[in-house]
Formats: sequence, C-alpha cells, structure tokens
Amino acid sequence: MAFDVTNNVNSAIISGTLGLNRAQQGITEASVSIAQRNNQQQTPQDVLTNAATQQLGQVRQLLPQGGDSLTDNLLSLQINSRNALASGKVLDIANDTVGRIIDELA
Repeated sequence: MAFDVTNNVNSAIISGTLGLNRAQQGITEASVSIAQRNNQQQTPQDVLTNAATQQLGQVRQLLPQGGDSLTDNLLSLQINSRNALASGKVLDIANDTVGRIIDELA
C-alpha cells in the first residue's frame, strides 16, 4: 500500500523553515532592543533609582500586570529561542522522513 506523503512533508519543511525565520527575527529584534537599552548612559544614581523602583513594584505585585520593555525583550528572547528549537525539530523529523522514504524506494 503506497502513501502519498508529499504534501505533508512539504508542509512540515515549510512550517519548520518559517518558524526558524520568525524565531530568528524575534531574537534579533529583542537583542537589539536590549543592546540599545544597555547602551544608554546612566549615572549610578539613575541605576539605584531604577533598581529601587523595580523592587518596590515587585513587592506590590506578585504578578506584574505590565512588564517593562527589558522584561518583554527577555521573554521574547526565551519564547523565540524555544520556537527556533521546535521548528528545528520539525525540520529534523521531516528530513528523517524523506530519508526513510528514499531508502525504502531505492
């Protein structure tokens, strides 16, 4: 019995490739935002003021309702990193599937 897996394999390859591209773009954007934020000149007083403000905010709320841009960028890096790993796994499985099909047909 023959199975037509062409569309499924193509779909997996396209999905995995698009996922990797999106994850790469997200990681790049978040990294640039973090670098730009860290590049801003701050006095020691500014750093201490920001640290105190952040600590007070954490004391008031166990779950912050709206993260600052650094938190958002760090979360974006983590999410896009996991998406890249998942998309890579999809491509690996599609590659293994194509290899098995070629081996069985040969």
